[in-house]
Amino acid sequence: MKQFWPYILIAAGLLLMVGGFVYDVIFAGIPYQDPTAEMSANYNRHAHIASTIRWCGVVAFIIGALGGIERRVVATKKK
Repeated sequence: MKQFWPYILIAAGLLLMVGGFVYDVIFAGIPYQDPTAEMSANYNRHAHIASTIRWCGVVAFIIGALGGIERRVVATKKK
């Protein structure tokens, strides 16, 4: 299991990024042209949640990619 954690993080990051985009399309969608204050607040809340999900995915993907690169560099130096 220890050798697969970078791949798991990369896959989780990609899934979170896709999930953030899906959440954005389903719940936030396209903002209204002349929204009321309540509609605007609802859109901003859902857009912020979708953005947070996407950025968590980006961070997980980068950590997994850097972990995989670091693991390969260490493995080649040991040989």
